Amino acid sequence: MFHPTALAIVHFPLKLVTRRMLAPSVGHYVFVRDDGQPLDFIPGQFIQVHFQYADGSATKRSYSLATIHDHTLGPGEAVEIAVSYVPGGAATALFEGLPEGGQVDASGPYGRFCLMPADQNQRYLLIGTGTGVTPYRAMLPELERLIGERGIEVVLLFGARTPEELLYGEDFYAFAAKHPQFRFVPCFSREMPDQPHRDVRHGYVQQHLAEFAPNPATDIAYLCGNPNMVDACFETLKEVGLAVPQIRREKYVSSK
Repeated sequence: MFHPTALAIVHFPLKLVTRRMLAPSVGHYVFVRDDGQPLDFIPGQFIQVHFQYADGSATKRSYSLATIHDHTLGPGEAVEIAVSYVPGGAATALFEGLPEGGQVDASGPYGRFCLMPADQNQRYLLIGTGTGVTPYRAMLPELERLIGERGIEVVLLFGARTPEELLYGEDFYAFAAKHPQFRFVPCFSREMPDQPHRDVRHGYVQQHLAEFAPNPATDIAYLCGNPNMVDACFETLKEVGLAVPQIRREKYVSSK
């Protein structure tokens, strides 16, 4: 496993290969690096896409890499991100108008929101909302390795408003079916599925976190997504005794 500081940050062009809708307002974009070099990364890291506002001023947006890979990525291999569409958003206009074969400028990889090599915990609590679940999708091969090598357990609490907004749900359900040590717990705040799985919950992830009895002796928690959720869960985890190094967090803020 790479250390999260092992990969050099570089600037590069990305070419769009294909896209599909994950939800009514979220697109799944598949890119390749368009300079003949690989875009390797450590699961949990993100890239930044650089572009200009209509007035010509420079700006950028960050996107966690959603790619599932269990090897070093080579030249020409695809990388994947999830893009939330914000009404009137400059980044939304960029991505919605990007044709297949179109280019964007990017840099990265960035971040330390990764599974750390020195971790000796017995369980990971992975908590996310919206596109904040993308890092956990990328972590699946590493989690599979750790389940096999260290016998860890994993609980993924994922908050969505409705079943059609359960991003990458098919990947997490399939992983849970293959690995009994992995529990996928979707929490729907507005609309429940017609035939809910036994691990489906109604409400927000922060309302159900206590059910899984976070334990400072055994757990490391990851929080990614809506800032209100991240803050609420962080306070809950601190109250039950998790030390700050046991709580790793990233906030996703929608921006125009």
